Amino acid sequence: MMGNRFQAAPPPRRQPAKADNAAPVLTNDPSALIRGIELQNKGQIAEAEALFRTYLLTHPADGAALYSLAVILLQRGDHAQALELLSAGVAKCPTFAPLWMAYANVLQAFGRAADAMASYDKALELNPEYTEVLLNSGVLLRDQQRHLEALERFKRVLAIKPDHEAAMGNSGIILTEFKRSDEAIAMFERLLAVNPNYDYGHGLLAYERLHACDWTGFAENSAKIISGIKAHQKSCKSLPLMAFSDDCQDHQISAQIFATRFPVSKNPLWTGERYRHKKIRLAYVSPDLREHPVGHLMAGIFEHHDKSRFETVAISLGIDDKSRLRSRMLACFDKFVDARTMTSRQIAELMREMEIDVAVDLAGYTADSRTDLFAHRPVPAQANFLGYPGTLGTSYMDYIIADRHVIPPEHQRFYNEKVLYLPDAYLPTDAGLKISERTPTRQECGLPDTGIVFCSFSHDYKINPPLFDIWMRLLAQVPGSVLWLMSRSQASQANLRKEAQLRGVDPSRLVFAGRVPLVEDHMARYRQADIFLDTHPYNAHTTAADALMAGLPVVTFMGGAFPARVAASLLHAIGLPELVADSAAGYEALALKLATNPELLSGVKAKLQANKATYPLFDTDSFCKNLEAIYVSMWRQSELGGAVDALSAPASA
Repeated sequence: MMGNRFQAAPPPRRQPAKADNAAPVLTNDPSALIRGIELQNKGQIAEAEALFRTYLLTHPADGAALYSLAVILLQRGDHAQALELLSAGVAKCPTFAPLWMAYANVLQAFGRAADAMASYDKALELNPEYTEVLLNSGVLLRDQQRHLEALERFKRVLAIKPDHEAAMGNSGIILTEFKRSDEAIAMFERLLAVNPNYDYGHGLLAYERLHACDWTGFAENSAKIISGIKAHQKSCKSLPLMAFSDDCQDHQISAQIFATRFPVSKNPLWTGERYRHKKIRLAYVSPDLREHPVGHLMAGIFEHHDKSRFETVAISLGIDDKSRLRSRMLACFDKFVDARTMTSRQIAELMREMEIDVAVDLAGYTADSRTDLFAHRPVPAQANFLGYPGTLGTSYMDYIIADRHVIPPEHQRFYNEKVLYLPDAYLPTDAGLKISERTPTRQECGLPDTGIVFCSFSHDYKINPPLFDIWMRLLAQVPGSVLWLMSRSQASQANLRKEAQLRGVDPSRLVFAGRVPLVEDHMARYRQADIFLDTHPYNAHTTAADALMAGLPVVTFMGGAFPARVAASLLHAIGLPELVADSAAGYEALALKLATNPELLSGVKAKLQANKATYPLFDTDSFCKNLEAIYVSMWRQSELGGAVDALSAPASA
């Protein structure tokens, strides 16, 4: 799932429009205007608006009055009137920078990104040190995937105001996207020195340290983050928290805190209408309809949908990477909408116009997602599935699709959504994927000619000191063994080797796999490993499924929260529950037993190979039928005017 091969960086903070850099009032009779601004600052908005409107009748080219009225309109959400006011205002007062900034804001609200950027740039021509413009335009550049230009603007803010918190936070986040961990860590440390209570600041720092396998203060920082969440503080965003906490209540609290940035719309688009379609109109909303773990997991499902019962629609929020996977998706949907340049409200309006019956969010709180579009209630039934392993903490996401291993019935109270169960593992696989026939040699993989190969191709941020302690003890107890990892950076590799040395293990026993262009070739490498060691508390998701598909046994231990229960779910679905331990000690003992008993390990591998043909994990067609049965139940219930009961969802197609 999300985070196994790629990790989302949190979006930069958007700074609200301010008049900090406003030019002097352009009038020779400012008393009425000043009075209006005083009323506005006191929150007496209606009185201020009336005064500004009266004042503009006699001073139609007063930039300060136009700007102040525009701010009221924007805060009220009256973008149409604000656009009319500002488009005329910048013509009347072309040298008043705040008007250009406000104009850019409203153009953004209408999805006119290029025009908005031109307006921001005009404001900067007039005032090169307009920090709010630099910040907001940097966020817009980041949204357009123009990361380097965005970083330049945030750095310009810091050159003007070295302690500007939002600029430091944004710079750090962009640096994480560039995988410049050392610089990002230094920026987050600087930010917390200025404001130790910066929203999500401790999580940003600790999470980026995990990406670099820099475990400085890991235990102390984890405890601080978790205690902050339990106190309902913004100590860590919900996705990063999964690398620190194995408590599903912590996860729910964190998601609910984060969800406050996506409030329910006061103007829902669907208000109970009943559609009369010959087929159920099913929409998948995702930024990852491309070469991405979610794309790989879902491609076979998309292709297996029963087109006699469903009309399928893709709402693509991410880039078009021109990949083979993207081409498959373009070919299998009835409609494919590239919605990158649309606002969330525009996407929601389009979905309402298309009369979508069921919408599935495949992203949750991950990179480039649009959770807020669901806040507009564009469709009758809205479901959270696959991309984010937990509750979204909202009132408007109706369902989460799971299985009884990742969300046992007694955990349902920790999910805002109603839980609908698939009969087997919730995680889909693509049975059509053909692993390359040729297996690279051990030498080609950088592995020794002999000895047990422990493998863990999970992302760096899923490795932590307690887990690494276990791994190093295994290496110490299994002579000639190596640990095969998929570290993404030189810094993390150096840190892991240093940590091995500190635990008395020769650093050369850590082998790092490089990237290969084709997933079929990558998966062929698994054949050279002997045992896949799962991570905890954030399990391998897609990588665990890949390992099992390639015939490599996975050893895990089941935790408390959704992300710590995924590998166990997969192992049950492939008929290997004996590889699921119930504690860290049991996990270590099981891995050691397999590594030191060749006959036992050989038997497990043979059983895995045999079970692939008879157990449900790699039966894409049956999975799709079971998923469709859930969609049908959601649709039927919305037609009746309610939500499906958590325990009455269909167990099979």
